[in-house]
Amino acid sequence: QVQLVESGGGLVQAGGSLRLSCAASGRAFSVYNMGWFRQAPGKEREFVAAIRWSGGYTDYAESVRGRFTISRDIAKNTVYLQMNSLKPEDTAVYYCALRPSPSDYAYWGQGTQVTVSS
Repeated sequence: QVQLVESGGGLVQAGGSLRLSCAASGRAFSVYNMGWFRQAPGKEREFVAAIRWSGGYTDYAESVRGRFTISRDIAKNTVYLQMNSLKPEDTAVYYCALRPSPSDYAYWGQGTQVTVSS
C-alpha cells in the first residue's frame, strides 16, 4: 500500500505564490509518474500537472501552463507544485496522485485546500 501526504496549501492573495508538496511512502512501490489534480466546489476534478519519474517529462493543463511548475525529488519520493501568479479561479482542493505503471492513477492523497482571494 502507498500513502500520499500533501502539504503546503493555504490562503493567498491573487498574484501570490504557494508551493505544494506530496510525499509518497510505503513498502516496495514503483513510480511511473505523479500528478496533481484539483477540484473546485461544484466542479469535477481536473488535471493540473504531471511528471514522469524517469526522465522528468512534464505535462500541464493549459489553464496553469506558464504559472505552475511541477518537479520531483526521487530520493525523497516527493513531488512538488510551485504555483505562481495565482488567480481566484485556482481556488480548489488539490490532490496528488501516483501512477505505478502506465495505467490509471492508483493512489491518491487526502487533498490540501488552496484559496486565492481577489
